[in-house]
Amino acid sequence: MTRPGLRTGLGALTLAVLAGCSLVPPYERPAAPVASAWPASAGASAEGGTAAADLPWQDFVHDAQLRELIALAIDNNRDLRVAVQNIEQARAQYQIRRADQFPTIGVSASASRSAPNPAGGNAPSVASSASIMVGGASWELDFFGRVAALKDVALADYLATEEARKAAQISLVATVASSWLQLKTDTELLLLAERTLGTRQQSLGLTKLRFDHGAASALDLRLAESLTASAQATRAQQQRLRAQDVNLLTLLVGQPLPERLIPPLPPVATPAAPSDPSQPTPAVQPPAELPTFTAVPAGLPSDLLLRRPDVRAAEQQLIGANANIGAARANFFPRISLTGSLGRTSSDLDGLFGSGGSKAWSFGPSLLLPIFDMGRNQAGLDAAKAGREIAVAQYEKAIQSAFREVADALAGRATLADQLTALQAQATAERERFGLADLLYRNGVASSLDLLDAQRSLFATEQALAQVRLAQRVNEVQLYKALGGGWSEPAPAATAAAH
Repeated sequence: MTRPGLRTGLGALTLAVLAGCSLVPPYERPAAPVASAWPASAGASAEGGTAAADLPWQDFVHDAQLRELIALAIDNNRDLRVAVQNIEQARAQYQIRRADQFPTIGVSASASRSAPNPAGGNAPSVASSASIMVGGASWELDFFGRVAALKDVALADYLATEEARKAAQISLVATVASSWLQLKTDTELLLLAERTLGTRQQSLGLTKLRFDHGAASALDLRLAESLTASAQATRAQQQRLRAQDVNLLTLLVGQPLPERLIPPLPPVATPAAPSDPSQPTPAVQPPAELPTFTAVPAGLPSDLLLRRPDVRAAEQQLIGANANIGAARANFFPRISLTGSLGRTSSDLDGLFGSGGSKAWSFGPSLLLPIFDMGRNQAGLDAAKAGREIAVAQYEKAIQSAFREVADALAGRATLADQLTALQAQATAERERFGLADLLYRNGVASSLDLLDAQRSLFATEQALAQVRLAQRVNEVQLYKALGGGWSEPAPAATAAAH
């Protein structure tokens, strides 16, 4: 090989090496700052079954009305629409950065025709010229990986935005389900308040009757009046809460709720006349059961790294921050850009593509070498490194928050069932106590204080039972959400079979 050929080969090899150079630090996933197992207080988790992240919400939710509400919310919720458009915006930004790695080719054409007026006063001569050029705009030779690093940053932002959309859908599914359970519970509590008010009005009427005949004291009468007023206040409160539940679901769904999806208020039985002390007070019915959900296994804490979209979004942000360091480092090195064009020119418009035209070309490399910038590039690198440390902290916090949410939900699953069983036994005892107190009072054996105390205790127990039943169902939804469930869609075959 001749000496010029050797120099040419070495130059080509140098360019090839430089073109493959990257200043992005090697990415290493930080160790998860959580324990390798769930706390002992979490209790035994459900074993077997489909993992939450692999279980579509359509299979997790058993109630048909709730499934319809969630489907409407996914189609119409405005926050989810914003999340989807954020994905489109991030995808477009990634395409822009990706296009920067390639030359941009465009076409330019120009033509002119002039008639100068010579000083001799003769007839003006007409001059024409035309040109058409195909060329590339400034194309940076990415020797040090700056453009590639910026593309990786945009890609990480796009992937993080996609994961954020999944997290938004998970949150929406869980919020709709929890709000629906709250509406069902507040409807049941309103019915309980209506029944309690009817019972207390009947007791008040009976107490007045006894007071008029000297069989009850003024203290008994005032206590009966107070409890009746308390029941009226509770009924008004439950009416307000139920209306607010409907308003919240309307906002989540993004459209007015169909009437068929609003739990109706069952008719309340009219209490017996207070003047008939021989007629017993109607028995209190246990509250209705809430919709059930599919039990999901907790798995291992390490699964959160692969299952929860918010954790994966935080990791993508960390990957992007790591790539941004490479782009900041590349600013210390020269930038080489190329511009060029190829086309034809002619002094005659008609001869542009004929024999009258001639070829024209241009080529212009440019070099930008930073020498003195008052520390701008160093500050950019320092900012990029600080951004990575921030992303590491956010990633670790996302893992810790996910760990806590799952542990809390598992602790709830381990204890709420026992609490519900105990309250059910207490409610059964209170119903029997109220029935006995009512019977003894009507027969003049027990005092009105015994009856009113039994009424008050039963009402409080029934309210607590409804709230704990709600907490148990909401806890199932929260565990499903904490384990990353709610964003996957059912397989096409399963969807076809469902229809």
